[in-house]
Amino acid sequence: MAVVLDLLNKDSRPRHPEKAHRPDQPLMRKPDWIRVKAPGSKGWAETNRIVKENKLVTVCEEAGCPNIGECWEKKHATFMIMGDTCTRACAFCNVKTGLPEALDAHEPENVAIAVEKLGLEHVVITSVDRDDLADGGAAHFAAVIRAIRARSPKTTIEVLTPDFLRKEGALEIVVAARPDVFNHNLETVPSKYLKVRPGARYFHSIRLLQRVKELDATIFTKSGIMVGLGEERNEVLQLMDDLRSADVDFLTIGQYLQPTRKHHPVVRYVTPAEFEAYATTAYAKGFLLASSSPLTRSSHHAGDDFARLKAARLAKLGR
Repeated sequence: MAVVLDLLNKDSRPRHPEKAHRPDQPLMRKPDWIRVKAPGSKGWAETNRIVKENKLVTVCEEAGCPNIGECWEKKHATFMIMGDTCTRACAFCNVKTGLPEALDAHEPENVAIAVEKLGLEHVVITSVDRDDLADGGAAHFAAVIRAIRARSPKTTIEVLTPDFLRKEGALEIVVAARPDVFNHNLETVPSKYLKVRPGARYFHSIRLLQRVKELDATIFTKSGIMVGLGEERNEVLQLMDDLRSADVDFLTIGQYLQPTRKHHPVVRYVTPAEFEAYATTAYAKGFLLASSSPLTRSSHHAGDDFARLKAARLAKLGR
């Protein structure tokens, strides 16, 4: 039987046990417009050292982000809290699945130390899904935010959270900690949820983002999707309308890249021209900011994008 091994951790155990029985999917050849810089620069090495010294996990590594060479060279890293093992089993994701370990009580302070050492002006904090926890990890998110504020009060903070499905009061805990940006990704159009994101509910995620604005209208909200999973253009446009109905400020759209043969296949590579057209439409629909390109990812250029978000809000208010 074929298995998907955890090559990141040099472990013989399956990284994705729920995918081990699946037949191999075809791997489509990448087009010329998807090319990334290989990691290995001096800046990358320094970021890697700080991450490892503080025993931190990054989504850059765990999810196999194609932009890791570029971002780590600039000492930009997206910290993934609450461990490296997710309780969900999405068909697109390369993060390890299984039963997670207990939360690390020292993690909030360790993340704050790393943020301080890296001298980050803007930091992105994400996590695995922790359906095993009563609050889905909301209090841990809040603790990380508070720890960063204590050590680096000028650093702006962006959170990329799970959906906190069936976790009453969890969202309120995170919003009360007042991150500058609240991001929750829809990942794909609703017709693809059953195969791509089976553990989630599309309209719950829309409502989650809407609720953030109801609790604190000053927090920027953000969401992202992948394309190339078999969605139709009109479905993407409807998704934009759904997000705008929830008053979401920022939309990111990037190309889905298949991690292994056991993951959902790439149905097509969307052309750069199509990505540009999506961005134009997103602005026309009222988003303050839209980032749409083959290599766009939720936290790619997040610091620069935050500055653009603030400027766009001020311009909208006529200030």
